[in-house]
Amino acid sequence: MVGRKKRKGSKTLVNVVLGIICFIWLLPTLGLFISSFRPAADILQTGWWKVFPHQEWKTGETLQLSKDVDLREPIEVNGKTYTDDQLRAGVAEGENRLIWENRRARTINLQERGWEVKPDFTLDNYKNVLSGKEYKLKLGDGSETVQKGTGLSQAFWNTLTIAVPATIIPVLIASFAAYAFAWLRFPGRKTLFAIIISMLVIPIQVALIPILKDYTALGLNGSYLGIWLAHTAFGLPLVTYFMYNFISQLPKDLFESAFIDGASHFTIFSRLILPLSVPALASIAIFQFLWVWNDYLVSLIFIGNQPNVQVMSMKIADLVGSRGNDWHLLTSAAFISMLMPLTIFFLLQKYFVKGLMGGSVKG
Repeated sequence: MVGRKKRKGSKTLVNVVLGIICFIWLLPTLGLFISSFRPAADILQTGWWKVFPHQEWKTGETLQLSKDVDLREPIEVNGKTYTDDQLRAGVAEGENRLIWENRRARTINLQERGWEVKPDFTLDNYKNVLSGKEYKLKLGDGSETVQKGTGLSQAFWNTLTIAVPATIIPVLIASFAAYAFAWLRFPGRKTLFAIIISMLVIPIQVALIPILKDYTALGLNGSYLGIWLAHTAFGLPLVTYFMYNFISQLPKDLFESAFIDGASHFTIFSRLILPLSVPALASIAIFQFLWVWNDYLVSLIFIGNQPNVQVMSMKIADLVGSRGNDWHLLTSAAFISMLMPLTIFFLLQKYFVKGLMGGSVKG
């Protein structure tokens, strides 16, 4: 009985901790979603939580002081004295607050606390992000012209064109390699596997310049083939290790029965390994897709920052503007960039946990 209570208490504690972690992760996402629909002026002035009912100081009666009041001395207002610094910051008096309205004109505002809601929402942020923001430029003759910036549509298709092959190619190659390392016997197998795993600790930045020189010599720089190969090379060590852990734990009887029936290695891989490895394939595909979709550095180095080949991460960074005046557009742009990874995750989530647990328990 005591053990059951302890287990129940431990389960409750775990659920509470998980609930807190989920809340901490979801809160910024909620703020991002709400901010993406707020007008630019509201985003720059107030936090996203101001859309909910909250108490604020509202402008009330204006008190006029004598023009002869010395602000360096205590200032008398309604029978009480305050310093200039207190009136600058605002002095609360019960449900009211005194604050300078116009210090030079010696006017003080008597504010009252009340409930306020700012439910102003707009689709302008999404419109400017998707179709491009309009800029008014003044020409030398004094006339004005309107130019329209580029939206995220081209960057979205560029990123999708890069992310899909850069996810499928390394996952398939790593699956073949993992099967070979797990069930085939050939000279140098353990050494080669150790070399591949050791590549996990090599920083990507170390390999960028040497690979870029080779790409320039081969004419691959700035092409989709080049970026596919780069993402494949950088992703193969982790994907191979992950798939090896799963495939190596599959029952040996399956392979022995297949060999007795005369199946080749390719038949075993295509008819047995791939169907049984769907959870693991889905799990590692999610990680690889997220990494490629959110990548900035590798794409910048190997495909460039030209408008016709820009990926989402580059385009979102450019939306801020050269002086940071359009940073409010990041809210809607960031939320748009989240839609595809979230879609992929929810489509494959039923395999996710199963794939992560695959290979963790032998047998």
